[in-house]
Amino acid sequence: MKYEFKPSFDKTFKKLDPVRKKRVLEAISLLIDFFETGEKTKGLGLKHLREKFCEIRIDINNRIIFTLEEDTVGFVIVGSRDEIRKFLKSIQPGFYYMNKRKNIKSYVS
Repeated sequence: MKYEFKPSFDKTFKKLDPVRKKRVLEAISLLIDFFETGEKTKGLGLKHLREKFCEIRIDINNRIIFTLEEDTVGFVIVGSRDEIRKFLKSIQPGFYYMNKRKNIKSYVS
């Protein structure tokens, strides 16, 4: 499985405070573990939304949206439930194909 971060994810991730950034990285790590082992962690809150979009929970109010295509997971946006809802209403077909590949290690400092 390959993992990439879209420019929209980069933009929203950079705006988070350090505590939320740490929670985001922990949630992404749990998702990667799920894809690698097949064992779903309690509290991950993995859910298919629409089209190719899925979400995982960071905490009760915050989510990460990602796409799943063939062997690639593309992290699209991180934000509150309201921000995610607004994003999903505004997306245009083909949006998630415009991306810049980044390695997950670039987010861990």
